[in-house]
Amino acid sequence: MIQKKKLPIGNDEFREVRELDYYYVDKSLMIKDFLEMGDKVALIARPRRFGKSLNITMLKEFFDIMADSRRLFEGLAIMETPYAARINSLPVIYFTFKNCRGATVEELIFTLKRELLREYLRYADVVAKLPAESFDRENFFDILDTLKDKKSSYIYLTNCLVDLTRTVEACFREKPILLIDEYDQPIMSSYEYGYHDELGAFFSTFYGAAMKGNPFLKQALLTGIQRVAKESIFSQLNNPQIYTVIDREYAPYFGMTPLEVDQLLQEYGLELTDEVQKMYNGYQIGGFEMYNPWSILNYAKRGCLGNYWVRTSSNFLVRKALSHADKNFWDRFDELAAGKSTTVWLTLDTSFVERESNYSLWGLLANAGYITIVKRIDFNSAVVRIPNEEVMAEFQMLVTEIAGIDGQDLRQMLSCLLQGKMDTFFSLYKDIVISCTSYMDARENAYHMLFLGMCITLRGNYEVTSNLEAGYGRSDITLRALIPKKPNIIVEFKQGPDIENLAEQALEQIIEQKYYCGLKGTTICVGLAHDKKKCQLTYKKLDL
Repeated sequence: MIQKKKLPIGNDEFREVRELDYYYVDKSLMIKDFLEMGDKVALIARPRRFGKSLNITMLKEFFDIMADSRRLFEGLAIMETPYAARINSLPVIYFTFKNCRGATVEELIFTLKRELLREYLRYADVVAKLPAESFDRENFFDILDTLKDKKSSYIYLTNCLVDLTRTVEACFREKPILLIDEYDQPIMSSYEYGYHDELGAFFSTFYGAAMKGNPFLKQALLTGIQRVAKESIFSQLNNPQIYTVIDREYAPYFGMTPLEVDQLLQEYGLELTDEVQKMYNGYQIGGFEMYNPWSILNYAKRGCLGNYWVRTSSNFLVRKALSHADKNFWDRFDELAAGKSTTVWLTLDTSFVERESNYSLWGLLANAGYITIVKRIDFNSAVVRIPNEEVMAEFQMLVTEIAGIDGQDLRQMLSCLLQGKMDTFFSLYKDIVISCTSYMDARENAYHMLFLGMCITLRGNYEVTSNLEAGYGRSDITLRALIPKKPNIIVEFKQGPDIENLAEQALEQIIEQKYYCGLKGTTICVGLAHDKKKCQLTYKKLDL
């Protein structure tokens, strides 16, 4: 029996993946594109768990003049190109800031110092060979002492990047390549914990000095989720090239194509079924159909469908952005949650950190992988949709978190609804409404949106639609059962002080407008009326 290769779940170090013979999807032609495009400074923005770290460590191993990487690249596509001769030919400065975070300035600076110290120590022996009296040597070891000093101010770190490029160039007489993975993580952390204003100028100079007009730098490549702080960090750079999820450049190298997914699953005795595609497919990146590699690798290992992407990393910024979204945003999201596409205005060049608007929010969701751009209409607008069922589940979790709903209460409530236990359902629903009144007060269609968000979890067992044209009008929410003997559900909402009469009116509207047309089997028609913390329900069961 042939031994299956280990899957690189949680291992994004290219050298380890190759030396330990993990399953590897060949993305090495990214090196060819990097050299041919020749951008002085480039940023590749991609969602979390799309292979950014593995690819950037691949570039590090290929170019690093202090390494011997030929064995790592045996059999890979890059070695069949003329660029194979460039292997281990240049000095490389590499940082990963994915773990640089903290609840305070002191905590973040401590983690940042540790990462800077790691790379400085890697070059210590080389720099020690420079003339004893040289500025580059003395400056290098002064900075090294500063990094080791736990009490030193972050002000002394401002020129760490640019000074290291200068020293490395002096050692090798070759300009280095600068690679920074997850460059935006420390900035996001400062935003999350409320000290972004204090560190904004530091980040601006820290990145800007190293990459704007730096005569000692050959090329720089950064990865992250989005372009952050255009007015500060990126105003310091000389027009860096930004490659987002709509750009064709680099598109095949982040994520897995259908062919790559099919080959991987066959290796592990699985098939690329319709269920797998609905769960994990649906991303359009630069015109390429792509899967989230993290989810596919986990599915290949466990052999069962699960919401693997939902459990990874922090979604703080997305959660914060959604909690501040206005009615115009939720009207568009209403369509997305019902499984439809919708047209939105969005920008991928401005982060939500610097400008809180619907445009930057839609851009954040696109760059972070929560929506995918189906078609770009013009520079300002695009057709978008939620890519797959796994991301639908993430949105359901986010909506309930924002509203302050306990997940167990939600599951019990929906179970009662689908079993027709309406008294228990309504009792649980009232508790949920009371628990998230502040959420309700902020939005005109909040009850509709909240209920729709809660129902996202039913997708697969139910076709969840909003504002569905049926009979003589449009129902607020319709849950059409996809499994025999499960009831269909139609919900109509009303809002105002006379909740008893409004609930009856909502139910009468369902019946009179025949919103149940086209449904078969048991159908529960529900009228729900709300007035802030108060709500009233009335219902009727139909056998169609």
